[in-house]
Amino acid sequence: QVQLVESGGGLVQPGGSLRLSCATSGETLSLYTIGWFRQAPGKEREGIACIATFAENTAYSDSVEGRFVISRDYAKSTVDLQMDNLNSEDTGIYYCAAGGPTLYCPIVESQYNHWGQGTQVTVSS
Repeated sequence: QVQLVESGGGLVQPGGSLRLSCATSGETLSLYTIGWFRQAPGKEREGIACIATFAENTAYSDSVEGRFVISRDYAKSTVDLQMDNLNSEDTGIYYCAAGGPTLYCPIVESQYNHWGQGTQVTVSS
């Protein structure tokens, strides 16, 4: 059974940083593609970052490219999302999700079939 638990959300000022973590089992961490998605108020959920099973390949949406970094931490058994230079448009509920093994990961919701409960990120002064 694949279990994913997000943490690290909160309130941050524009220009600030947050680090989200997606905790899971070591097996999931090694065998699954992990993606981060978010849903802003009144908007559809969008994919923002993913890390493939093999070769640590990553992909980002245009909206976060250059500001967010996704990484896998085997010691903590987490997939982390470092978010820098945050702005109000980054506000939303952030979810991590697990999908099948990939060499190059898709940031497409339909490719992921295990989801966490989400963590709230609010960017406001």
